Amino acid sequence: GKKNTDKISLSLSILSVPKVPYNNNVRLLEKKNFFWANMAFRVITMKSGAMMATARYLTRRNMTHGGSCCGNHHHHHPPFERKKQQSCSRSLSGFWRFNSTKASAVDVYSSDEDVTNTNHHQGLDFPGGHVSYTHSLNFISKSSTQNRVPCYRVLDDNGVVIRSSSGDLESQLQQQPLISQQTALKIYREMVRLQVMDTIFYEAQRQGRLSFYLTSTGEEAISVASAAALSSDDVVMPQYREPGVLLWRGFSLREFADQCFGNKDDYGKGRQMPIHYGSNKLNYFTVSSPLAFEEACMIQLLLCLNSYLQGDFHAGLNFAAVTESPVVFVCRNNGWAISTNVSEQFRSDGIVVKGQAYGIDSIRVDGNDAIAVYNSIRAARQMAVNQGKPVLVEFLTYRVGHHSTSDDSTKYRPMDEIEHWKVTRNPVSRFRKWVEGNGWWNDDEESELRSATRKQLLQAIQAAERTEKPSLEEMFSDVYDETPSNLREQHEQLREIIKRHPKDYPSDIPV
Repeated sequence: GKKNTDKISLSLSILSVPKVPYNNNVRLLEKKNFFWANMAFRVITMKSGAMMATARYLTRRNMTHGGSCCGNHHHHHPPFERKKQQSCSRSLSGFWRFNSTKASAVDVYSSDEDVTNTNHHQGLDFPGGHVSYTHSLNFISKSSTQNRVPCYRVLDDNGVVIRSSSGDLESQLQQQPLISQQTALKIYREMVRLQVMDTIFYEAQRQGRLSFYLTSTGEEAISVASAAALSSDDVVMPQYREPGVLLWRGFSLREFADQCFGNKDDYGKGRQMPIHYGSNKLNYFTVSSPLAFEEACMIQLLLCLNSYLQGDFHAGLNFAAVTESPVVFVCRNNGWAISTNVSEQFRSDGIVVKGQAYGIDSIRVDGNDAIAVYNSIRAARQMAVNQGKPVLVEFLTYRVGHHSTSDDSTKYRPMDEIEHWKVTRNPVSRFRKWVEGNGWWNDDEESELRSATRKQLLQAIQAAERTEKPSLEEMFSDVYDETPSNLREQHEQLREIIKRHPKDYPSDIPV
């Protein structure tokens, strides 16, 4: 089909798997070479918001007619004659695939006795790798709750580095945090600033000054520490609980306030809901509540709520795996999709096993351990860039706050569960204990940071509230180079309606 380089829209999920054993080694699930039985997928077009594909069944050639592997020529062969087909390399988005589709030396037309004698020693050379034969009628069972993928972490709940039980030097060195004092302090400061920002903006919404807000409470370590492990040139395609990435990259508190209040200084010109931040300068795509996007470049993709159950999630992983795209998929598995618990959504062992199923190196990480987040994303980025392949990182965390200011999570989950994650497993408190234990932080610095951040944010909010709203004309701009006649007509009609019914429309919007 005609090649189209438009973006592929992905919609991915935040899910949770509780009670998972910890593993202190950064170890990715090994990539499995496999191919879907009897099917090969060929991408024919890519459009924004969807990927269309066609499936071609691989069937055995007719007994009396054979064909080249490309299907371009047909040749006649006597019945049961075995003929080696020439390998055919196919290109998909510039990547060469499956060089051979020939069968193994096993004669599928020979006697039962011959097959019996060869089954234990022969197999099938199939696109994607060699497949051995077996006489056992065994189905691959669903994932076991007894043998779940372990969760990598560095710090325990008290902020103490967990040492390996092995006494050899190499194992001990693996457990050392891979983070410098300067980086650690910056991560902690931005996590604290994110906490303060969430608290004040949430209060502003409750006062009626904002139309909407949601917090990152309990998940601060993921966005901030992962941003620290990336390059500033890496493109980030976020979901709406990742403002920590922007904080790390230098997005000011005033810029946050301008977006939430939707004034004329907002980069989105007031067209988006609050918390839908974006910055072209900082390589941060504008947040879209229902969607995330994949690009064939270095990306940290933070997956979108409730969309794990959508087909685009699986299409996106498979497409990235097949084309060997250098993408880092990051899943915040926070236990809840608004009011729906993970136990009501799927039966498999979380998200990490999905990466393995699609042939993507994957790892499960404690999302409330800032050092584990930093180490895993840094390692994943190196794999994506140096080896040119996708990596999936699943972070186990918990959404301590309500889903948004439109939600009351106490109606569907117990308070003691929320309190446990808020106090015992708090990522900010845990990281502070480690930083203080190294002698890098103290109470005076803590008080100064929180006080200064609060003061700066209150000033930013006051300035953003006073700033004029975007004009009505901005609703019709930025789509066409020259505004077409139908949009000009709609603009004029809207202006007339507002003039006739001024009380029904905001008075602070320039007409």
